[in-house]
Amino acid sequence: MKRLLLLMMGFTLIAGGCQDGSVPTQSDSPATLSEAGGAVKFWEAGSSVRWNRIAIDLWRARGGLAGRINAYLSLAQYRAVLAAQDGKVGSTHPSLAAAAAGASVVVLKQFYPLDAAALEAELEAQRLETPWPGERHRDFAAGEAIGRDIGTEVLAFAATDNFGVLDPGSPPVGPGFWTSSGAPTVRGNYGARPFFLTSGSELRSPPPPAFGSPEFLAALAEVRAVSDNRTAEQLAIAQKWAPFSGVLFSEIAADLIVKHRRSEVEAARILAYAHAAEFDANIACFDTKFTYWFIRPPQADPAITTPIGLPNHPSYPSAHSCGTGAWVTVLADAFPSERPALAAYAQEASISRLYAGIHYRFDLEAGEAIGRAAGRLALERGGLE
Repeated sequence: MKRLLLLMMGFTLIAGGCQDGSVPTQSDSPATLSEAGGAVKFWEAGSSVRWNRIAIDLWRARGGLAGRINAYLSLAQYRAVLAAQDGKVGSTHPSLAAAAAGASVVVLKQFYPLDAAALEAELEAQRLETPWPGERHRDFAAGEAIGRDIGTEVLAFAATDNFGVLDPGSPPVGPGFWTSSGAPTVRGNYGARPFFLTSGSELRSPPPPAFGSPEFLAALAEVRAVSDNRTAEQLAIAQKWAPFSGVLFSEIAADLIVKHRRSEVEAARILAYAHAAEFDANIACFDTKFTYWFIRPPQADPAITTPIGLPNHPSYPSAHSCGTGAWVTVLADAFPSERPALAAYAQEASISRLYAGIHYRFDLEAGEAIGRAAGRLALERGGLE
């Protein structure tokens, strides 16, 4: 991965300013759930994990829509690994690791064209590495070819997902309604084709507390109290989980896969279902946001401070909590012994938004409910194979 980052740095210098100012800053990843995970060699961790981490590095360097990119990346990896597992020409068994790599290169090149050469170089380096014993009698070229074909198919599927097409319209005007900063309204996955939901409104939340009601005023007072007395620890937590909780949970998933020594097929499946569940949770989240257009805390009380900035979309529910709920549900199913640790991560990710002054507690609760429901539907309905 260091090799890829060095190549990326070189291409960035050559490209000189091709990226806009939205590139995210490097944030500290959460501590791994297993300190021993760092000692596991690549081939024991698997190719899907390797390329998942490369995708995270690319996002940190370039920006982009991490939730959408990683959903299609993981889908391509999973389908490629399954195809390689079932494929055989005579005595030749395609490499599962190469299938995941080939699919990953095709998908990531589409979303990060400036890094196409670096990605191809990374795949070539993987080809030249000494494989772990289970891969030594598998054909790398055959697996790579399968992966590239699957990656192309998944990109064609992604091109028809209606992402960013549907306009949510303009917010109502009046007390209790969100008002835009004047920048383009962030739409999330609003109107996109879901993987598991029957419609974008299937998991729509009930209305938030009425503006000005005792319940609302109590929730607003809680945000104000945090804003007025924000501790260094609370500020650090708010900064740690900004801007996308899904990226950090993707890293947590990779650590757990390594810790529990999951097979290539198992690893690809976990990542695919978790990322796709997060994608659907985001659809439901923004469907709810644009149904109620609820006011942000700093708009209701201008004395509330926002140390990480104010996202330009309605408050209810919290998108971070939606994604977090989906991730935790899928990962807890895959790693039941890790449920306490996962619950702690989920709680911290969710409360970080209140610490940041940008969400009420009822935003967090509604978001988590959407996410957990989306995760359960992903596990129950399946269909990514």
